Amino acid sequence: MNGLRLALGLLTLIPVPAPDGVDRDAARRAMLLAPLALLPISLAAALAGWGCLLLGLPGLVAGIVTVAVGLLATGALHADGLADTADGLGSRRDPQTSLAIMKRGDVGPMGAVALALVYLAQAAAVPVLLARPWGWLQVALLLAGARVALAVLTRRGQAPARPGGLGALVLGTVPVPSALVAVLVAWLITAATGWLTGHLIGAIVALPLALAAVLWLSRTARRRLGGLTGDVLGAGVELAATVMLIVASIAW
Repeated sequence: MNGLRLALGLLTLIPVPAPDGVDRDAARRAMLLAPLALLPISLAAALAGWGCLLLGLPGLVAGIVTVAVGLLATGALHADGLADTADGLGSRRDPQTSLAIMKRGDVGPMGAVALALVYLAQAAAVPVLLARPWGWLQVALLLAGARVALAVLTRRGQAPARPGGLGALVLGTVPVPSALVAVLVAWLITAATGWLTGHLIGAIVALPLALAAVLWLSRTARRRLGGLTGDVLGAGVELAATVMLIVASIAW
């Protein structure tokens, strides 16, 4: 419960009691429980989008509402990480300068473009999924399942690019076997949604392709920054969610 409270407190705006303590053991559990912590929010977002379709609103509106509910309920935490990561890596400067750009907090051109492309892609893919039988449930599970990227990014051997902050607290805390189990569970659940919606292949390959993109981002950040940061973790979550939604929406 301590790890779950930490996950809810870090990743959402859901009011929960403060954890008994914030240490690396609690951080490990929080990273592993991130998909569970985000499930209430992803369900609310998917049902809000589905409700828009039932009311006869355009599909893109339903997609925008789904994305907006998720952003509002998480305080746009991962959006901030996505923008900062795009600005830092897109600057093509030395590691210290890139990290300084990411820490400034303002949004540059690369960050603005990344935000626009990622959330437009999500908003466009969501209504395709919502229109299918049990599509609202698939959207919810895909959005929650994308948070397994946190367990992958914080597995043992991943070092922070700078001391302090969220990255230094959680990076390297998740044993590799635990990360693999988390990925397997997330894959089984998200793949099963393809059976419900009648589009099995897309659901099966969605998470593997998403994690491939996340590992590419991790490798790029380690090479360019010397390690990972909390911003890179947020960018990884949004990248995973985008790839999963797009792949699952394809009529395989």
